[in-house]
Amino acid sequence: MLRQLALADVDTAAGVHRTAFDQAMPWLAGLHTPDEDRWFYRERVFPTCRVWGRFDGDELCGIIAFRDGWVEQLYVLPSVQGCGVGTELLGVAKSACDQLELWTLQRNAPARRFYEGQGFTLVELTDGARNEEREPDARYLWRRRPLDT
Repeated sequence: MLRQLALADVDTAAGVHRTAFDQAMPWLAGLHTPDEDRWFYRERVFPTCRVWGRFDGDELCGIIAFRDGWVEQLYVLPSVQGCGVGTELLGVAKSACDQLELWTLQRNAPARRFYEGQGFTLVELTDGARNEEREPDARYLWRRRPLDT
């Protein structure tokens, strides 16, 4: 089931983020505590973004947070990656926006392949000086084509 998340889902959403982030980028595991993750989602993500989740039964297995043409967060639990959850979540944002941009880390090759497979184009590489991880990152852009409407 796919649905928009409510503030009551903040702890679970932060948990999906942490689990997926740590699995995808183990060299950055422990960057934030679970309390910091929950604060971030409660105070920064939910107030400024539309946040949607994909459920497998009662379990939240993926989240997307987007606003004003930006995907701020997209995380899918490792156990369901490759099963269409990320595509489905990204579809929610694509249906609401004519263009989307996002950042991902350069070393996160699976994420980069996923975004490129979803029609995103690489538009910028940086040395990471502007992100909190201090990791080289990549900015991607997707634009709706006239036939996508």
